[in-house]
Amino acid sequence: MAVTGVIQDGKVQETASESSVKKAAAKNGMDKDAFLQLLVAQMKYQDPLEPTSNTEYISQYATFSQVEQMQNMAATMELTRASSMVGKLVAVETTDSSGNASQIQGTVEYVTYENGKAFVSINNALYSVDDVIAVIDQTYQTAYDMAVAFCTAMDKLPRINSLTPDDKEAVETLQKAFNSMTAYQQSFISDDYIKALQEYVERMAELVGDADDDKTDGEEGGDTEGSGGTEGSGGEGGSEGGGAESGAAQIV
Repeated sequence: MAVTGVIQDGKVQETASESSVKKAAAKNGMDKDAFLQLLVAQMKYQDPLEPTSNTEYISQYATFSQVEQMQNMAATMELTRASSMVGKLVAVETTDSSGNASQIQGTVEYVTYENGKAFVSINNALYSVDDVIAVIDQTYQTAYDMAVAFCTAMDKLPRINSLTPDDKEAVETLQKAFNSMTAYQQSFISDDYIKALQEYVERMAELVGDADDDKTDGEEGGDTEGSGGTEGSGGEGGSEGGGAESGAAQIV
């Protein structure tokens, strides 16, 4: 299987997943096995003239048992916490060896447990559960994404003074999108954008109204001229003149 990676300045850059896994491995520290090795080393190298008493060994063994139970409990809690994230949208933040922080978002596909550490899989990459900084509610994320899309579309509109009837579809689309949102989703949009949308809708209504008035006036003028031509001349000549004036007014 081929291995790919990003090369920058002649060096292979580790991914956010690799950084997360590497950092988790470095956090293992003193575990129960290391504690047991220390206890065995103490027994092996004790002073034969002043051996450690049985009472002290029992006390140390009791401490060892407590450490083991606490570690098992912590591992169980960590696995339970990680398992509760399956199917949920989470944010993960990790730092690579160069100190560069990166953050990703994604849905947790499954959880695996290796070397006493829980890892979550996001987009087929593993991340330490310790690097999960947020569990995001899907309703919240949907509302947030809708607000971002709405504000981005608003920013693409021309300035209100430069608005023309050609922008009618864009303004109506934004108005319908806003009206279709729930109150919760609308709360993610700042008051400035809501006020701006209202101003755009009102301005567009004025522009469309003026355009309709101009069209109506043109049609009425064409009808009047056409009827005058009919009255002023008899026969086919008058009718043809009236029809031509009426057609020109409709195109305008």
